[in-house]
Amino acid sequence: MSTATQTIDNPADPTAGLPTSIRVSDVSLYYGAAQALKSIHMEVPQKKVTAFIGPSGCGKSTLLRCFNRMNDLIDNVRITGLIELEGQDIHAPEVNVAQLRRRVGMVFQRPNPFPKSIFENVAYGMRIQGGIPRSELEDRVEWSLKMAALWEEVKDRLKETALGLSGGQQQRLVIARAVAVQPSVLLLDEPASALDPISTLKIEELIHQLKDNYTIAIVTHNMQQAARVSDFTAFLYLGELIEFGATQQIFTNPKKKRTEDYITGRYG
Repeated sequence: MSTATQTIDNPADPTAGLPTSIRVSDVSLYYGAAQALKSIHMEVPQKKVTAFIGPSGCGKSTLLRCFNRMNDLIDNVRITGLIELEGQDIHAPEVNVAQLRRRVGMVFQRPNPFPKSIFENVAYGMRIQGGIPRSELEDRVEWSLKMAALWEEVKDRLKETALGLSGGQQQRLVIARAVAVQPSVLLLDEPASALDPISTLKIEELIHQLKDNYTIAIVTHNMQQAARVSDFTAFLYLGELIEFGATQQIFTNPKKKRTEDYITGRYG
């Protein structure tokens, strides 16, 4: 697969001049006859955090799942347009979807650790890849847990079941599992919505640390969270991308009235 980095050169684009991980060009998505996404155009910049906000049912999670073809798992879905990851069309015939999903990891709303040990949860994806010696596997598990800010809490419990961890620890374990296979992009679909405030803060701190190494796209219903963790924000409404820009600009000086109305709580 190509790993070439594209550079965004459209001066009208809020991310102009930054390298981009994902380019979305005229993407529409249909569930049967119902259109869920309407001609989306945007760039997801590399090693930045991009937040997707909007009311429930506006298409945030649907768009996020386009980036690693998770929508392929839903019956009767049709996608038009072009999505490129680091310059390559992710729907090209030669693309291996399993490899794509290793490159574009995903963390869901509720923690979903496997009913295995903490160690085996993190090692799972690497074992599927194969060819990794045991010593390197142990090093990668430790590295991944450190990347997820979890190592100090679990280093003496690696053989214990992951189901014994708290909800916040389980979510960080799932993030460790995602980074263990060394993706280039992390998709976070409301990763803190099921967590208490202290665990939420830890996840937000983790996002800040991870963007040094990964492109991160996060769906959140919490606008304060979007303002805290993201560099760029996309506002979706009824399947349309209404506005996309630097987070500070979106929250302090939105260009579209619909964005302002949503930010200020007039609807949604």
